[in-house]
Amino acid sequence: MTDVKPTRSELLNLKRKIKLAQTGHKLLKRKRDGLIIEFFGVLKNARTVRKDLAEKFVGSQENLASTIALDGIVEIKSAALALKDMPAIDLDVKNIMGVTVPRIKRQGKPKTLFERGYDVFAPSLRLEKTSQSYETLLSDVIAAAEVETTLRKLLWEIERTKRRVNALEFAVIPKLQKQATFINMRLEEMERETIFRMKRMKAG
Repeated sequence: MTDVKPTRSELLNLKRKIKLAQTGHKLLKRKRDGLIIEFFGVLKNARTVRKDLAEKFVGSQENLASTIALDGIVEIKSAALALKDMPAIDLDVKNIMGVTVPRIKRQGKPKTLFERGYDVFAPSLRLEKTSQSYETLLSDVIAAAEVETTLRKLLWEIERTKRRVNALEFAVIPKLQKQATFINMRLEEMERETIFRMKRMKAG
């Protein structure tokens, strides 16, 4: 308080700062609450994506194990080498209440039997089923990557906003209010002293 100047102009300045801090506090609380609602919405979707991904991963692994056992690893490697191109993705961004999160999409659609590059008469139905299951799994991996990254970014922003809300609520605003109260008291005290001196001067 020793650094606070007990003047009316300083009191007015502090009142402006308090009002600004209180407005900022309200806006940040709204943002925090909105982000939490968005987070739980994405989290609900994430649970579904994770479940689908886990199930399809297990199914793909079982298909692969069956194909290796019955057709041999050589045929699988031969089919893999015959692929003409690798899957590609499109990366974009979207905004959720001021938070930039990724939008990840797979280019094109999963390949058909005729688009894989190998002789359509050579592979077994098991190999084609394995290929299809991994094509589908890839789409789920991409969806999971988008959801998981969005969750992390939203959670980071929620924590950051909570820290700012708490700083304003428990540190900045109380400090400014104490300073304003101190100046008010000093101004009242100075006013009483002035009145007292004036009365003594009149009495003298």
